[in-house]
Amino acid sequence: MSHSIIDALDNPQSRHPAPSSANGRSDQESEQGANAKPRSPLRRVLSMLLESIGPTLVLAGFAAVFYFGHHNDWKIPKFAALTGTVKPVISDWCEEHSVPESICVECDPTLMPKGPDYGWCPEHGVHNCPLHHPDVAQLKDTPMVLPTDFERAARALAIAPRKENNSACEVYKTRIQFASIESVRQAGVDVELVERAPVVEVVNGSGEIVYDPTRKASLASRVPGTVWVVEKNVGDRVSKGEVLAVVDAAEVGGLKSSLMRSLAERKLQQQNVARLTEARNAIAGSLILDAEAALAKAQADVLSVEQSLRNLGLPVQVDSLQGLSEQQVLDQLRLLGIPDSLQARLNSQLVTSNLLPIFSPLDGVVIERFVSPGEVVDSTRILFQVADISQMWLTLNVPLENMSQLAIGKPVHFQADGSRESVSGTIDWISTSADKTTRMVQVRAVLDNSNGRLRNETFGTGEVVLRTESDAIVIPTGSSHWEGCCQVVFVRDKNYFDSPENYKVFHVRSVRLGATSEKYTEVISGVLPGEVIATAGSDVLRAQLLKNNLGAGCDCVAE
Repeated sequence: MSHSIIDALDNPQSRHPAPSSANGRSDQESEQGANAKPRSPLRRVLSMLLESIGPTLVLAGFAAVFYFGHHNDWKIPKFAALTGTVKPVISDWCEEHSVPESICVECDPTLMPKGPDYGWCPEHGVHNCPLHHPDVAQLKDTPMVLPTDFERAARALAIAPRKENNSACEVYKTRIQFASIESVRQAGVDVELVERAPVVEVVNGSGEIVYDPTRKASLASRVPGTVWVVEKNVGDRVSKGEVLAVVDAAEVGGLKSSLMRSLAERKLQQQNVARLTEARNAIAGSLILDAEAALAKAQADVLSVEQSLRNLGLPVQVDSLQGLSEQQVLDQLRLLGIPDSLQARLNSQLVTSNLLPIFSPLDGVVIERFVSPGEVVDSTRILFQVADISQMWLTLNVPLENMSQLAIGKPVHFQADGSRESVSGTIDWISTSADKTTRMVQVRAVLDNSNGRLRNETFGTGEVVLRTESDAIVIPTGSSHWEGCCQVVFVRDKNYFDSPENYKVFHVRSVRLGATSEKYTEVISGVLPGEVIATAGSDVLRAQLLKNNLGAGCDCVAE
């Protein structure tokens, strides 16, 4: 039809049909077919316009549907809404802070004005420091800060490096709000009081208890021989100088014989000198000099043999042998060093002169025995080990980074693996080198073992006590959070329970932490005793805090 209209406009004669010819075509059509001319520009424009009307109407319909759906959340409104008989719904919800917008104290600070902002405390490393400004505490009455709190904080900061907050951080100005008490309960948030409690700060390390090497002796025979008798066994207590065993050594018998000969020779030379001295007027002086030289040599021989016997531990007293007969000297030397209790069990007539007693050099306990009667021994073989177990050594392996905190005299507590009891001592040595593999440094403490309950080569864990505080400010461990640049806790508003209409707000407070135990964590500064903080479920508040600051950003750099 559109073509017909265009044809009519283009050729007025087309409105009057021409007579048809015999072959069914009019003469006019035949003439037009023979003399066809191209369409005019006007005809082409009108043709394009008429052809695009249909698609344009379809696209306009789709656009109207999308517009309507977008502005109505793709919901078909009720008929009453279309007729204008339903009142419009006004949204009262703050998506950013998850509370009704009409009570959102962050969006409208005039609803709940913030307190004074004292800013950064360079001494304690927190914002709005409660130690210097106790009025920031969420308590009905301004608390009293004790002088000891400042002293405790100073000790805590001096003894070890503490994790630092960023002075440029402004999250302490934020408040986390809930719509109601019920919403707090549904979020699983629980609270506890900030308290005072004893705190002990320690450096931990693995350790081992060993015998005190300065009170331990390994005993061997000083000359080769055969074990004649063994007097002590493992576990026996011994006193200093007590005989542990007796060795039959031919060298000992030879020294005793040499001493007897030397004594006889010295006695002979003494008599010779005395005789020549009396007759000095009748003899040549050279004879007297020769006799005196021989006496001096005999005296030296006696002293040499005496020293050799003393080197073997035999307490010989040469002066006591003066004036005795040879048999008496032999009887004295045969059982030299053998205690009376052992001599009483021996038949002195059948006992050899080769006996060498092995004495204990200290009071203690026989901890090892490696010999039996009849065995052949020499100076390279250990026969016994004796230790004074009344005092033990504890060696602890401490991380190298904690060395600046340690000092001679620091208390040490040690608990052996599998034991419920702990022992105490003090550091008396700190190694000057670190282990090449573990990068640990050894420290040593002396432990009292007068009750004998400690055992050698006992492994366990120890702790070096750095400081002890009897009334530190503490919070439950795990109730503080690192939000990116500050350690924070969430303090409940002091007017939280004044009335149901009061805003259910938790204040963000930056804190500086000290010593940590399984139950409590010390707060150097940031909160005061009596304040209420979120504990269980406090991660919900942290998540809301991070959400609030997600778009706004932070002036500090998050770690």
